[in-house]
Amino acid sequence: MKIFNAAQIREADRLTIIRQGISSGGLMERVGNEVYLWLKNRFPDKETVFHVFCGKGNNGGDGLVIARLLRNDKYTLHLTIAGENTPSPDFAANLEKINREGIPYNTTTEISSYGKGKAVVVDALFGTGLTREPAGEYKGIIEKINNSGAYVVSVDVPSGLFLDRPTGFAVKADEVLTFQFPKLAFFLPGNYRYINKMHIIDIGLDKDFINDTVTGYYFTDKFEAYRLYRPVPYYAHKGTRGHVLVIGGSYGKTGAVHLAARAALTSGCGLVTALVPQCGYVPLQASFPEAMVLTNGETHLQEIAFALKPAAIAIGPGMGTDEETQQALHNFLFDNKIPMVVDADALNILSENLQWLELLPPKSVITPHPKELERLMGTWNDDFDKIDKLKAFSKKHSVIIVAKDARTLVVNGDAVYVNSTGNAALATGGSGDVLAGLITGLIAQQYTPADAAVFGVYLHGLSADIGVAETGTQAFTASSILHYLGRAYLQAESSCQ
Repeated sequence: MKIFNAAQIREADRLTIIRQGISSGGLMERVGNEVYLWLKNRFPDKETVFHVFCGKGNNGGDGLVIARLLRNDKYTLHLTIAGENTPSPDFAANLEKINREGIPYNTTTEISSYGKGKAVVVDALFGTGLTREPAGEYKGIIEKINNSGAYVVSVDVPSGLFLDRPTGFAVKADEVLTFQFPKLAFFLPGNYRYINKMHIIDIGLDKDFINDTVTGYYFTDKFEAYRLYRPVPYYAHKGTRGHVLVIGGSYGKTGAVHLAARAALTSGCGLVTALVPQCGYVPLQASFPEAMVLTNGETHLQEIAFALKPAAIAIGPGMGTDEETQQALHNFLFDNKIPMVVDADALNILSENLQWLELLPPKSVITPHPKELERLMGTWNDDFDKIDKLKAFSKKHSVIIVAKDARTLVVNGDAVYVNSTGNAALATGGSGDVLAGLITGLIAQQYTPADAAVFGVYLHGLSADIGVAETGTQAFTASSILHYLGRAYLQAESSCQ
């Protein structure tokens, strides 16, 4: 699903009005009705008390439509209109309807008592066109909303949130009902506190505009992810499914290789070999009989050499940063042309030897967590600066970056993919090793590195979404991802039938 910026969203609205032969007020009525229906379904109890807050722009006009429909449906309504600015024409037209129907509202900063339990705030103060920080009366209302204890639903965006720059103060929404497209700002770490859940409301914007308009940002929902899925041919055998080599491990850290190797095999590749120090031989052979094991060195890798010809390589899990291992990595990178996924300690070594990045095969996948990413490309001023630097780094070094976070980004040059799956259960040791192995296994099965990164991240998160319902967040481990990966694949398979 494409992610558009504010200017593109305005253009989508404009063309929809022209091409569908409706007025801007008619589009506003459609939007308000869709939100009202969602609220009615979400809060069917007529004892629910709705507090609707409207600015005087078009987002506030949406709020007036919502308020009118809720009141007509016999919900208890408290409507507040804020601001002394000139109302937009569509807001003014909807305010006339409010007045004609005798729906009371106030224009003060005083907010009636919320109480607890069934109070719901509908935030329609500001939309995507906000250009400056909320101040004065608006700031006071946002503070009262955030401190109210009520359940907060924001219309399109949490009021105060900027789409194209850092946000300093905004409504903290329990749920955001955003129109037609997700917004990039929703998925950036600096804005996590403003958005608990997001729902995309289809308001029927022009499909030709959506299909034809170019963007560099994409939201990987199930429809996008499952288009990448490649079913296993009925005539497949282990020799046609790809061979993965996992290189890593050091004394006390061979479990990372085990997780990555198991993930590669569970992803569907045909064969897995692990190259580890001698100290990892018995643990791997005993705990993972499906894997073949090569060894070098006693407690850490001293040389990276092998006779086999793998289809893809994962390097770094548990590898350590011993000087001999660092030299072994350099020597290996100098000669290797096989597609790679670079993770963990291999990234830490590269961060101390940035010139070695040029030795990576083009379109290698790197999988840094935030601190590893900072060591690789330096600090950033804010989330938008971070994205700019990710794109520049990806293009400079011809790598695909899996920037791990609560909302993982896959960056391939100017293309940025925001993952839609996953939860806090993935915040556990070994989760990244599983992801590295999973992506490598997909590459071995002839997914392009970019598709493997996007689809692998999606499956990784989906496994956690499926599993957490049974295990709970706290008891979920990296091995749980592997346990539930099959169910994630079943969902992909069912979508292709």
